[in-house]
Amino acid sequence: MTEPAPEVQPDEEPFYFADLDEFVVDHLSQLIRRRLDGQRRTWCPAWWRHPEALSRLDAIWRSWEHLRLDSALGMSTWWLYHADPHLAALMDADDGPFAACDPIDGHTAHALPTLPTEPSDPTMWAGTAFSVRPRGPR
Repeated sequence: MTEPAPEVQPDEEPFYFADLDEFVVDHLSQLIRRRLDGQRRTWCPAWWRHPEALSRLDAIWRSWEHLRLDSALGMSTWWLYHADPHLAALMDADDGPFAACDPIDGHTAHALPTLPTEPSDPTMWAGTAFSVRPRGPR
C-alpha cells in the first residue's frame, strides 16, 4: 500500500520590501506628500523611536505586502482601510505619537506619557472570553 502524497502548500509570495525600514524610507516616505507644519500635521524623522509609530507603520507595511497581490481592489482597500486611517493618526499634530516632534527640527526626547493603567484581577483573564489560552501568574 502506498502512502498518500504529502499535501502541497502553495509557495508564499515573498515580501517586496525586506523590512519595515526599507518600506518606510524607500516607498512610503517617497509616496506620501503632505504639508507638515507641526500645527495640523507633523512627522518625526526618527519615526522608529516611537513604539506606536512602529506598530502602525508595521501594520501599514504588512497590509501593503498582502494587498499588493490583489490586482482588483488591493490598493484601494489598502488606502481606505489601512494607510489613510493610520497616517491620519500618526500625523495628528495634537494627538499623534509625533506631537512632541518637529518635521524639520526632528525628534524630541520629551516623550508623551503612556496610558495610565491599574492592575487587573488575574481571574478575569483565566477564561476564553478575553484570551486565547490560559496564562500563568506574572
